Amino acid sequence: MFWLIAGIALVELHTPNGRLIEINPAEVSSLRTPLDIGGHHHLAPGTHCVIVMSNGGFIAVAEDCADVERKLVRG
Repeated sequence: MFWLIAGIALVELHTPNGRLIEINPAEVSSLRTPLDIGGHHHLAPGTHCVIVMSNGGFIAVAEDCADVERKLVRG
């Protein structure tokens, strides 16, 4: 599902701990699958995709990158 607020379509995603967040697709720079180095990565457990924002920040989400990409394109 997505929301339309003042002409901006926001995409609903979830943090690794299950909290609902809304992302502006126009501000997404890239998507990255977390690296699994030796069975560990430095992100919250349950992170399946990292969204890199245009401002240089990043957001860890529970959805996998293919699902995030589908939602961003539809949004």
